Amino acid sequence: QVQLVESGGGLVQPGGSLRLSCAASGSIFSINAMGWYRQAPGKQRELVAAFTSGGSTNFADSVKGRFTISRDNAKNTVSLQMNSLKPEDTAVYYCKMWGFRSRWSLSETEYWGQGTQVTVSS
Repeated sequence: QVQLVESGGGLVQPGGSLRLSCAASGSIFSINAMGWYRQAPGKQRELVAAFTSGGSTNFADSVKGRFTISRDNAKNTVSLQMNSLKPEDTAVYYCKMWGFRSRWSLSETEYWGQGTQVTVSS
């Protein structure tokens, strides 16, 4: 069974840093894109940062200049380095990947992690 596992969340003071990591396991033929989403209490889930299938990166305006994203396609991993954290960054962060289940797949499948809590508070 395909599984995405996030790690690195926790409690940090404003201005601090955290690094989130996500690793995929199981049978996946290929992963074409990967990224991070977050959902704060009372709000909808939003894109934080992602690598597109075309090799570009996208960032939410609220995190530009503070967050960076990295990946290792061969290892099916993606990480999010979060610096200068603010209380409004508090949310559950989810890893997401898009890919094909097999060489015969005709459409992509979405894979989601279960989420990791990030709390920014003094």
